[in-house]
Amino acid sequence: MGGASSHDEDSESLQAKDEHSNSRPQYSEETSAVAKECENKLKTVEKAPEAKPQVIVHEKLADVKPIYDAKAKTVKEFKLPHNYESILRDADSPVDRSSVDKLYDQLSTGVFLNQKRKKYWVEKKFYSNCFMLFAKDLSITWGGDTRYWKWPSLCETGAYHICVTSSNSCHLHFQESSMFSSPNHQFSYDSGDVSVDVAELLDLKDPAYGWGVPVNVSLVLPNGYKHEHKEKLQTKPREQWIEVPVCEFITSPENVGEIQIGMNEYDGGEWKRGLVIKGISIRPKT
Repeated sequence: MGGASSHDEDSESLQAKDEHSNSRPQYSEETSAVAKECENKLKTVEKAPEAKPQVIVHEKLADVKPIYDAKAKTVKEFKLPHNYESILRDADSPVDRSSVDKLYDQLSTGVFLNQKRKKYWVEKKFYSNCFMLFAKDLSITWGGDTRYWKWPSLCETGAYHICVTSSNSCHLHFQESSMFSSPNHQFSYDSGDVSVDVAELLDLKDPAYGWGVPVNVSLVLPNGYKHEHKEKLQTKPREQWIEVPVCEFITSPENVGEIQIGMNEYDGGEWKRGLVIKGISIRPKT
């Protein structure tokens, strides 16, 4: 009986498999054409490819240009600096704008403005505007009197500009007054907040004397904010350019107008000699 029971179970199992395999409809020649069409549509839906996500390509901003890096053999984007076209109107020599890479090279090296009274260049990391206001652009007390000040030429990076050296003076006063952040003027930055460093570039050449009394350094912004502090030049390194910090400030819509930067010393009464003034630098803090 055991053998018969096993045979019956195998028969039932094979029968179940046959029923399962025949669960899908089998069409003969007489099968309705409509039914075949329905099944073909079903197969088409089952095999349809997955929908691809939509890709939206945003146009590049007008002030962003591609530039080819020959060494890396890649193309990188160069953001043209704020207001550069207006600034370059005062360039002493023509600027080659035939390609973005040539323009970038010149702006990175620097361009002299207003008969070498100023220099403009672009900081490479953030493409920010930087300026140097040379001594010829400053208002210096007795600066036109050769008994007190000399005006030698200084050659740097293959270009000459004028600095000024105190030969003998009992008073020190120099100042720069310029328009800042106006739309059509040089010293302007993007409308967003930019941290700006202002410094005076000086050198003390021996025999230098009369600098024991600290000098007053000042800055007045267009919004009326005034900063003052004292610097003791006597303790500064000699025979090299040094940066004397003036102030750091944040640009804002209120800082549009005249900015005043200066240094003075009236109270000591000592005759002063050996101070070389290169100029004032204005550049974003990096």
